[in-house]
Amino acid sequence: MNRFPLAFLLTVAVLAATPAFAADRLPVVASFSILGDMAGRVGGDRVAVTTLVGPDGDAHVYEPTPDDIKAVAATKLLIVNGLGFEGWMDRLAEASGYGGPVTVASSGVAPREMAEAEDGDDHAEAGSHPDHHGIDPHAWQDVANAIVYVKNIAAGLDAADPEGKPIYDANAAAYIADLEGLDAEARAAMAALPADRRKIITSHDAFGYFGAAYGLDLLAPEGVSTESEASAADVARIIRQIREDAIPAIFVENIKDRRLIDQIAAETKAVVGGELYTDALSEKDGPAPTYVDMIRHNIATLTEALAPKP
Repeated sequence: MNRFPLAFLLTVAVLAATPAFAADRLPVVASFSILGDMAGRVGGDRVAVTTLVGPDGDAHVYEPTPDDIKAVAATKLLIVNGLGFEGWMDRLAEASGYGGPVTVASSGVAPREMAEAEDGDDHAEAGSHPDHHGIDPHAWQDVANAIVYVKNIAAGLDAADPEGKPIYDANAAAYIADLEGLDAEARAAMAALPADRRKIITSHDAFGYFGAAYGLDLLAPEGVSTESEASAADVARIIRQIREDAIPAIFVENIKDRRLIDQIAAETKAVVGGELYTDALSEKDGPAPTYVDMIRHNIATLTEALAPKP
């Protein structure tokens, strides 16, 4: 007779009550943490999401690992941002031999073109990365675009796992309702700021979609990619504009070395308003472990720094 029949039965019962075994879940690979969070929210317990560029990681300069090759080779769905954001993805997919479906989360988003550099700047196009072809890839910073992302991810999951379609569609609908509320929060918070306070400096040009959607004027000493280095002319131009326009605050980013921003702050006496989350979420115990948390953290950080001081 089995010496531990009760323990065995309890173990079986607990496992049976679990919504899905990891081995039974649809393997999904997302290129970076924001997409990983979205895929997990839409997929729920039916998916096992592997994120290539994790929390606080910089996808602009990421170097794929052998484990990434294995993960992509084994996945049933690959989710990428598109718009030239993951310049390394084609090489990774080729190295893995992956030939399965790819969901481009930004498909259908109206892309934002990068502003041309001013005459005399050292960069041909404000520090843009060659893979971006003059297109700003950070479309998720506009919550309305994030809703497009969620719809695309749900469609990709529906196609990869038709039996799960009712679950994916229901999860996506609930998520979209949350995002619509979040979009309204962002609009109300930025609209409450005086027009002359809606000017900021960030480490690299990742907030273009946010600024266009919610009414902020943005400058960055570096371009759209963190691979680009700010030239002396770029830094001088930023310092000059801070002084001329009385820009109230500058911000560091979670994926960037803050020394350049600190240098600009020291020379202009501008206030460093806090840390914003741009291309990556925080760790789970940080202030921005999900996309919704990230946007709310950024809204709170911006409004606190930009609100008129008594």
